[in-house]
Amino acid sequence: MGFRMGIVGLPNVGKSTLFNALTRTAAAQAANFPFCTIEPNVGEVGVPDARLDRLAAIAGSRQIIPTRMTFVDIAGLVKGASKGEGLGNQFLANIREVDAIAHVLRCFEDGDVTHVEGRIDPVADAETIETELMLADLESIEKRRAGLVRKLKGNDKDAVQQDRLLAAAQAMLEDGRPARLVEVDAEDARAWKLLQLLTTKPVLYVCNVAEDEAAAGNAHTGAVAAMAAEQGNAHVIISARIEEEISQLEPDEAAMFLEEMGLHEAGLDRLIRAGYDLLHLETYFTVGPKEARAWTIRQGTQAPQAAGVIHGDFEKGFIRAETIAYDDFVECGGEQGAKEAGKMRAEGKSYVVKDGDVMHFLFNT
Repeated sequence: MGFRMGIVGLPNVGKSTLFNALTRTAAAQAANFPFCTIEPNVGEVGVPDARLDRLAAIAGSRQIIPTRMTFVDIAGLVKGASKGEGLGNQFLANIREVDAIAHVLRCFEDGDVTHVEGRIDPVADAETIETELMLADLESIEKRRAGLVRKLKGNDKDAVQQDRLLAAAQAMLEDGRPARLVEVDAEDARAWKLLQLLTTKPVLYVCNVAEDEAAAGNAHTGAVAAMAAEQGNAHVIISARIEEEISQLEPDEAAMFLEEMGLHEAGLDRLIRAGYDLLHLETYFTVGPKEARAWTIRQGTQAPQAAGVIHGDFEKGFIRAETIAYDDFVECGGEQGAKEAGKMRAEGKSYVVKDGDVMHFLFNT
């Protein structure tokens, strides 16, 4: 299981440049005019994880298969998008299909790249997008609640639950706050997710800066950091131009380039790690001579469900999981060494998989 992250923002903030760099493709036009991205571009990237390479080297795996992350480049939103301005309805619909939103904010000064509002103010840009998403949610809620009236008169159980949740979201939105701030009980979690409200999506602010500001940021990124902290959201600082250059280089050359720029890692790595934290995701591994492979699960996933990520039959016929912690696998020089050291554990159905676990599943066919 990977996850889908929608890249959104006002026109000309660097969304498509970032998308092209992240997916190492020129599928999305990066042009200096609004709406150059008319259809959402979708690209997949392997999630970089140094642990996977280390495991493969120890096990002598012939193939390395990282877990995947999907980026969806959604065309630039503008003020009035909730009312259809700038093809807004089409773009808003695309946001419903992603797990999280990477909100790219322009934090660089460049007279050659026009800004749709004629000024550089990332906090105001963020508020513009959030307002449009909130207005779209309010309109959607009003229509859906009106459509539930007949079922509510018949005391339909599902309709009552849905209307209750919609009412809670509506109250929050009318108070000027996004629906993600509604406290939802565990028994309502599935129904809440099925509502697919735009402002329930977790948000990661991506501060796009000039190349010489990628390491330390600037006053604009400081303002975004303060806003994100106040909202309980996360932010990362990235130079889309640097990422674009890195995407064209060989790994050794990319590492040298990053060092010259005063950066310890590529922005992609930081973005994915922040996205994982945002969605409470983690990784476990399967390792053997044929392949070393990473799998993404949500934190708190039990062993049978983790096995089901590989194949549904693994979950249905689950017997037990043979598990080695990553550090133990490395320290003991592989599976055999871990067995001899007593570091391999047999775990049952109630075992909660931990980040970095190396696993082998036994199941009935």
